[in-house]
Amino acid sequence: MRGRMSVREREPLLEAEAGDVQDPTRGETHEQYELEISDVQESSYVALTFEEAVKETGFGTFHMLLLVICGWANASDAIEILCVSFLLPTARCDLHLGTGEMGWLTASIFLGMMIGGYIWGALADLKGRQRILVLSLTVNGVFGATSSLATNFWTFLVLRFCSGVGVGGSLPVIFSYFAEFQPQNRRGCMISALAAFWMGGNIFAAGLAWLVIPRTSLSFQLGSLTFSSWRVFVLLCSLPSLTSALVYALGMPESPKFLMETGQEEEALRVFERMFQWNLRGTARSCPGTDPIRKIFSRKLAPTSAVLSVIFFSISFGFYGLWMWFPELLKRIDISGGSACSTNWSSPSSQGTENVTCYPVRTAVYKEGFILAAANLPGNIFSILMMDLLGGKLLLCTSLFLSGLSVFFIWEVKTKIQSLVMSCLFSAISVVSWNSLDVVSMELYPTNLRSSAFGVFSGINRIASILGNVAFGELVDAHCTVPILLVAFVLFIGSLAGLKLPNIKNRELS
Repeated sequence: MRGRMSVREREPLLEAEAGDVQDPTRGETHEQYELEISDVQESSYVALTFEEAVKETGFGTFHMLLLVICGWANASDAIEILCVSFLLPTARCDLHLGTGEMGWLTASIFLGMMIGGYIWGALADLKGRQRILVLSLTVNGVFGATSSLATNFWTFLVLRFCSGVGVGGSLPVIFSYFAEFQPQNRRGCMISALAAFWMGGNIFAAGLAWLVIPRTSLSFQLGSLTFSSWRVFVLLCSLPSLTSALVYALGMPESPKFLMETGQEEEALRVFERMFQWNLRGTARSCPGTDPIRKIFSRKLAPTSAVLSVIFFSISFGFYGLWMWFPELLKRIDISGGSACSTNWSSPSSQGTENVTCYPVRTAVYKEGFILAAANLPGNIFSILMMDLLGGKLLLCTSLFLSGLSVFFIWEVKTKIQSLVMSCLFSAISVVSWNSLDVVSMELYPTNLRSSAFGVFSGINRIASILGNVAFGELVDAHCTVPILLVAFVLFIGSLAGLKLPNIKNRELS
């Protein structure tokens, strides 16, 4: 038997006119996709929903390759964001940075992400996911690489901001793009697996910092500029984004869900056939055949959007406000031998930036940063295994509460080992919150709003991240306990807000 899948929005063959199909049991309109199977003696048609069409293409090689490619893009965003926090303990001398300027520098990329998230997310819903991914990843990589040449604070700040505009586009679009290829019964697990690549990017950045920055022998002279080891590190961190952009430009298809929504039926058919051929090759089976903010906060979606806004703010303020400062806090712990807020630590602001010592580089800081990044692994494995079983809502609320609790004990402990253990615990638990939030936010919005919604929430994410980093920069020297306890409190608020979310366990993409 030879088969060909024909995908159209039309009534089943019992109806004479084309149009949407009414479900008499629910009174809702559903898209129908027609499956045409040809034989020598007969021809028949079967009407399929989008979810059924995806299921017919199978699950296998295509989805694994898609996971690796989208995962690498997700990891590249993590690398670009986190590389700044790893270079600051050393670069602050070359760029003459005070603690307040360090806070603004870590916040700058989030400001760019806030603007980029809304713009790129809206464009992805209008122009397509694949094209926007190519552009945003390119912007991220080009400006990230260029920032390695910056000779002063303001130049570095502007270039990292521009890099953030690119990151703000790729992050929300990657998840929308990836989710729209997944069968319903595997979507939660696969989105959790995709989110786990963020941990991979974190570990990559931490490991690369550990390998490169302490090795001052890598420095060389580039004209009048001394290209220090931390500049080599920044340049290397831009390569994942540029390689991801190249892969998407040369070999990745558009989302079939987006193609169907925009009436590009033949293109959608070719994508389904490509999925089928990759997944089922070698088998005997043949292939079957307006303003986004106003809509996101419309009367029907407003309660859900409001709750998600609170959760995105809390987790972003808490995670990035603390995480981007971990290398600096680890440096203080290493010097004082106690907690991050030890009274043995002498404030750099009281010494003046010219008296801060960055060399020789403290290798222990980067080793401990690598351990902290690797602590994400247990949380990611737990998310992948339990997401579809327990559901995103339960995991989200529980992990946010436990994350807040672990942050409280980061402040409470008194020794270096205790500080590192509690920081690793925060790392392992908080990643479950992120993975759960990715799954929940993907499944609560229809296709025509999914990227835009993620873009809006990414904007809230960036505002919270900016506030968290600036608050840390301004308060960490004078009142170290205040920002740490504030992070714990905000995470508790997010946990309580999550109880108001609807249950989305195994929900179909609308």
